[in-house]
Amino acid sequence: MAKQDETRVRKDLVTTIKERCRVCYTCVRECPAKAIRIINGQAEVMPERCIGCGNCIKVCSQNAKVFRNETDTVSQLIQSGEPVAAIVAPSFPAEFSEIRNHRLLVSLIRAQGFKYVGEVSFGADLVAGEYKKILKAQTYPPVISSDCPAIVSYIEHYHPDLIGSLAHIVSPMVAMSRVMRKRYGKDLKIVFIGPCIAKKDESDEIDAAITFRELREMIAHRGLKPADVTPTEFDPPVGGKGGIFPVSRGLLNTVGIKEDIFERNVIVAEGRSAFQEAIKEFESGQIAQEHLELLCCDGCIMGPGMSPYPFFSSQSRRYRKRASVSDYVLHKLETMDTGQWEKDIEEFTSIDMFREFTNRDIRYEKPEREEIDKILVKMGKSGPQDFLDCGACGYDSCEDHAIAIIRGLAEHEMCLPFTIEKLHNYIRELNVSNEKLANTQEALRHSEKLAGMGQLSAGIAHELNNPLGIITMYSNILKDEANPDDPIKNDLELIAEQAERCKKIVGGLLNFARKNQVNFTDTNINNLLEHSISTVISPPEVKISLESRIIDPIVKLDFDQMTQVFTNLLKNAVEAMPEQGGLIRVMLTEANDDVTVHITDSGTGIETENMGKLFTPFFTTKPIGKGTGLGLPIIYGIVKMHKGNIAVKSNADPKKGSTGTTFSITLPRKAMT
Repeated sequence: MAKQDETRVRKDLVTTIKERCRVCYTCVRECPAKAIRIINGQAEVMPERCIGCGNCIKVCSQNAKVFRNETDTVSQLIQSGEPVAAIVAPSFPAEFSEIRNHRLLVSLIRAQGFKYVGEVSFGADLVAGEYKKILKAQTYPPVISSDCPAIVSYIEHYHPDLIGSLAHIVSPMVAMSRVMRKRYGKDLKIVFIGPCIAKKDESDEIDAAITFRELREMIAHRGLKPADVTPTEFDPPVGGKGGIFPVSRGLLNTVGIKEDIFERNVIVAEGRSAFQEAIKEFESGQIAQEHLELLCCDGCIMGPGMSPYPFFSSQSRRYRKRASVSDYVLHKLETMDTGQWEKDIEEFTSIDMFREFTNRDIRYEKPEREEIDKILVKMGKSGPQDFLDCGACGYDSCEDHAIAIIRGLAEHEMCLPFTIEKLHNYIRELNVSNEKLANTQEALRHSEKLAGMGQLSAGIAHELNNPLGIITMYSNILKDEANPDDPIKNDLELIAEQAERCKKIVGGLLNFARKNQVNFTDTNINNLLEHSISTVISPPEVKISLESRIIDPIVKLDFDQMTQVFTNLLKNAVEAMPEQGGLIRVMLTEANDDVTVHITDSGTGIETENMGKLFTPFFTTKPIGKGTGLGLPIIYGIVKMHKGNIAVKSNADPKKGSTGTTFSITLPRKAMT
């Protein structure tokens, strides 16, 4: 009886090499049992849910999924001294198509140390006879074929209510193992060689199971080639038409029954999606009167144990593989001893072909609707328009993905649209951070430059103050002593006027260099701005507006100094206006514990090359004699003494949009020491 021993300890059938996993979620998408969970961006196979189909191995382009290798176990069996038989799956012509004579392959297998080499196709002949009884009889209810171990495991785990519909017939592998032990001794050790990794855990009647890949490794390890061995035949009993078992509809062909859509007797479904859909419809009663022949792969010739390129390149060689199997079976049927085959079938018909199945139900309960919706909202899916069901996460729908997250199988980041949106947000935040950093760096450069200029200015101002005072005093004395009609009086007035102008410049230098004491008081900034606007004389064609968007207008600042700041900025804005006038907008906003004043004019703007010089002492864009170039540096110093920031945006090119300049001054609401 082919029943797996629950107490037998085996290593996990499929594992992930994490260093190779690139988090593409292809394995999640292709796993019919959804037995793969993503933890910290890494795919991990859950052995308790894995059905051994090997789809994840076939689709992983990085070879991050690997199955359990049993070549060491086989070597130990051979070295034990006990007789060991190899039974070879009928799909071998599809794998070893480069070896034209199958007898050479048999000899290569014998050379590994096997005493006997049997052909599983004979077991397939026996199994086909049992299915024929069911399919031909009217008394049997519709059944599901049980020769594919992955299908059996899938039903036992995920559709246990259908266990009663599984055909209670062993697989060809188990049937052949019973045949070999009956003929060659019950103590015979048996190794299965085939394309399927699920066979490794199918039955304890097999001592080990290796894939065609592993067989190639063993042959290569010994350095053997077909030319190095003498051809030998399979040990009897040899198979017949059962050799066609591994191709699509192979069971029906072996039994001699055609899939007739009019008779609705048998439905064949193969591949990850097709077999699941067939099971669902069978379970719901939609096709309850048809027998099901199900294969997890697209025929055993496409099993995960088949060798990849260069021997074959998976799906692209599917029909070549099928042709190789068909050619081998056709040739065999033409040359075999039919009489002996019939005697062998009669001899082994008495072998028990019955098997049982176990309810291994591991289905999850579906989460509550509220819990699902909560996860969906976290992924930015709050409405029908957000449900793309793109499948990039590996799940068929956004809801399936949310359920997998609840069950601990998936992560939010697996949703591609969600991850892209998060990435865009990070980029936007990074851009903001970069802009703040650039502004801070620029402010630091200004501070360093202004500190040096301040020291120089203070020295120059002190040196010039005394000579200017003397010039002013004596020029005024001489002017008073000169006769009213004396032409020199005009010259003395000019000297006195220009000396006074120089004195003002020196005073500006001292104000720029001096760190004045800031007298912080609770100030209504709305009133302060209204006061500043009222002190600015502007022509009728220039309008000044004030818009306050703050709730609490009280800010700790120095009223007089900040009045100087806003008044100077407003005067500059008025002077920057074209002849036709324009609008100066003063806007007040707040964020967190900061208050920002934006002064925007629709003037001529500041040239790009001048933006970096605005706060440099003595730099001015005004005509000679109209400005000292100390206004903005002084403003900058006052703002910094208030622990605030000043930023400028300007456009002087009409081709790039409306011209104008915006000064933004941000001040902490509370005084900072």
